Amino acid sequence: MPPRRRSGATTQPNHLTADNLEALASAVALGKRATVYLREAVPGLGLPAGASAKVVSVQGNTVMISPKGVNDELPYEAEELQMSKPATPKAPAPKPKAAAPEPVVHQGIEPGPPPAPKPVPARAASSAAKSETAPTDSPKPTPRRTGAKRAPAGVSVTIHAGADNEWSVTVAHGAKKPGKAVPVAPDAVERAVRELGEETAIEAVDSIIVAARSKVAARVDELSKELEEARKLLEALGESV
Repeated sequence: MPPRRRSGATTQPNHLTADNLEALASAVALGKRATVYLREAVPGLGLPAGASAKVVSVQGNTVMISPKGVNDELPYEAEELQMSKPATPKAPAPKPKAAAPEPVVHQGIEPGPPPAPKPVPARAASSAAKSETAPTDSPKPTPRRTGAKRAPAGVSVTIHAGADNEWSVTVAHGAKKPGKAVPVAPDAVERAVRELGEETAIEAVDSIIVAARSKVAARVDELSKELEEARKLLEALGESV
């Protein structure tokens, strides 16, 4: 007796799920290679169903991929891709040939040769030959995604402020790692933030710049006192400044 199936069993979807998209985005962010497979063929690009593709970025439900053998990046929806390569269907087994029927011989009657076919008129034969040899116009498959434009990736701009009043900016494209930090002047950051008009950012930048200015002013006062003391000492030694 075959085992009974569990009533609560569910089948796994054959397309990318939300968990798959999250795992692919994490792999791309860490610089790891992430691979998916096409659910349907793309004849215009010469891609069969199940062709592998490298994941470039993940934006919501859209996955930017670079299929194997195609020097381009194409946007695909999650429902058009899957995590594992689909199984190749097995070819159907050939049907056994039917045995040729044996000739029936009636008692007292010998089987004779089959009757000769009736001659076909030349005009009818030429018409039949033309109908068999005439080419049929079949529509050519239209490429599905030929010339698809690449969707622009998002950009993240981050401003860093150090304890020693050193400012820098980093830029990240999509899910890629941020680029190298570029030094910027504090006054340039202050002007840019004020142009944005975001009060929280303006207050944060101003607090750091004001604290840095106070620290520098205190240092200037300290150096001025040291310079004045050095001048008085030089004058006491009989030298004028």
